[in-house]
Amino acid sequence: MTDVSLERLRAELRELAEARVRVQLERVLSPAEDDELLGVRVPVLRGLARTHRGLELEEVDSLVRSGVHEERFAGLLILAERVRTARGAERGALVDFYLARTGRVDNWDLVDGSAPVVLGPWLLEEGTDVLGRLAGSASLWERRIAVVATLALIRAGRYEPTFELVLALRRDPEPLIHKALGWMLREIGRHDEKALVDFLDRHAPGLPRITVRHATERLDPQERARFVRPRRGRSAG
Repeated sequence: MTDVSLERLRAELRELAEARVRVQLERVLSPAEDDELLGVRVPVLRGLARTHRGLELEEVDSLVRSGVHEERFAGLLILAERVRTARGAERGALVDFYLARTGRVDNWDLVDGSAPVVLGPWLLEEGTDVLGRLAGSASLWERRIAVVATLALIRAGRYEPTFELVLALRRDPEPLIHKALGWMLREIGRHDEKALVDFLDRHAPGLPRITVRHATERLDPQERARFVRPRRGRSAG
C-alpha cells in the first residue's frame, strides 16, 4: 500500500461523516478540546478497517497518532484486523505497537473497540502479566484497557483474571472503571451464572454500587435484589 491508500481512507471518513452522529458522539464521549470528531458510525468504521486492512504499519501509526477521533479508531480497528491473522512473533510485535501507543487510545469507545481484539488474543496465548502493569497505571484508559481486554479470556471460559482485576480496582476513583468492571462481570454471568453469583456472594458488599448494578442486570429479579443495595435515603421498595 502507499500513501494514496491512506489519503483515500481519510477522504472516505469525511465523506461518510454525519452531522447528527457527531452531535451524539460529542455528548457521550466528552472529547478533549483538541480531538476532532467527524461523526462516523462504528459499523462504518469497521467496514472501512476491513477494506483498508492492507495499510502498512507506518500508515496505521499515522492514523493512531491523528488528532481526528475516527482516524484513530480506524487505525486501531485495522490493527485488530492484522492481529486477527498474525501469529507468534508477528502478533507480539503488533501488541507491542499497541501498548506503546495507549496514550492515543484515549476515550472509552477506542478502548472498548480495541482492547479485546488487539490485546485479548495475546492474553490467551502468552499470559496475563501485562494486565497488572496496566491496572496499576495512572492512566484511566490503561486501567480500562486492562479490564476490557479480559473479555477475550471470559469468552474462553477463563474468569479468574477478571475477578482479580475487579478486586484490585474496586476502589478506583473513576466511574468508567466501575462500569467496565460491572460489564465484565455481567459477561461472566452470561457464560456461567453460578460463577458470577458465587463471586458476588463473597464480594458484592465491598464493590462499587454501579459495578454491582451492571453485573446483575441479567439475573433473575429476586436474585438480583440480594446484591443491589438501595440508594441511601430511599426505601428498598
